[in-house]
Amino acid sequence: IFYLNRTGCAWRMLPKDFPPYMIVYTYFSRWRNDGTWQRIHDSLGVQLRRSQGRNAEPSASILDSQSIDIADQAGERGYDAGKKVKGRKRNILVDTLGIILLLTVTVASVQDREGAKQLLQPLENTRPRITIIWADGGYSGEDFSDWVSEVRDDDEQEIDLEIVKRSDDVSGF
Repeated sequence: IFYLNRTGCAWRMLPKDFPPYMIVYTYFSRWRNDGTWQRIHDSLGVQLRRSQGRNAEPSASILDSQSIDIADQAGERGYDAGKKVKGRKRNILVDTLGIILLLTVTVASVQDREGAKQLLQPLENTRPRITIIWADGGYSGEDFSDWVSEVRDDDEQEIDLEIVKRSDDVSGF
């Protein structure tokens, strides 16, 4: 399964030391559907955060997207004119250690703010400690900032969206 995630190969192309591909696929889909993969991911994330002396649940996160080319026959795709890419867009929210908190995939033509709305919708019911999200200029705009602050119910703490401006003098995020 990790080989599949890493290479993106077809199920029928699993290495020979794996069981028959239908058995592997059956377990993979069963564990995906019953939430086993999500529970494993979340448990490992909590262990990593605690090993770094952090609270099990993050309070700060980073939002970004990446447009990627895909083959013509690979299914649904769009064109990201800003990046000049025909394919899909990954929208991702990570904590300050880089652990994935939320992830969605859209066609590349979806604007960053619209993809982020799809991505952040579950924050209403999950990740209660997140109070700040850092993002790049692609997420700027008063309407989106207001939307982010209202993702949660009124009686819960608002989420602050902070746009980090690009600087040629600084390397990295």
